[in-house]
Amino acid sequence: MNIFRLVGNRGQGATRVLLSALLLALPLPAMAVLGDNAASVLADQTRMKGTLRSVDNRTYVMHEITSATGTVVREFVSPAGVVFGVAWEGQFPPDLQQLLGPYYQQAQHAEQAATPEQQPRRRGAPVVIETPGLVMHETGHMRSFRGQAYIPQLVPQGVQVSEIH
Repeated sequence: MNIFRLVGNRGQGATRVLLSALLLALPLPAMAVLGDNAASVLADQTRMKGTLRSVDNRTYVMHEITSATGTVVREFVSPAGVVFGVAWEGQFPPDLQQLLGPYYQQAQHAEQAATPEQQPRRRGAPVVIETPGLVMHETGHMRSFRGQAYIPQLVPQGVQVSEIH
């Protein structure tokens, strides 16, 4: 039996309002991405349903989010309040499109633009992208993924890129 027949037209309007309210209450994807501002770190924590730990290293702040599944994402924020680097590790790879934001397209293009002399990347082989606007290293296999990405121009003076891990 159709519930709308039971409650009539008034019920349809109420149901639509309820469905609209439920859709608005759904969590939106986090917008903390490479090059974004520090305020979005809390949105990532909510999206990942994780715990947040922050460490002030004087030249940057590292925000570490640990999800319930054990995946750890670190976001490195400059004194200017900009996410200049991200790193991840865990059993599952993160949503790179979400983490890299507009730099995701750049990473895809850089990977596809490999010279013909280079062998095609084998399944499970490390990803190494080093362009003037983005550096990304990713490696892993089932149940063990890790990587990091950063924007060279945004790395604060005095910070070694080896600290982004």
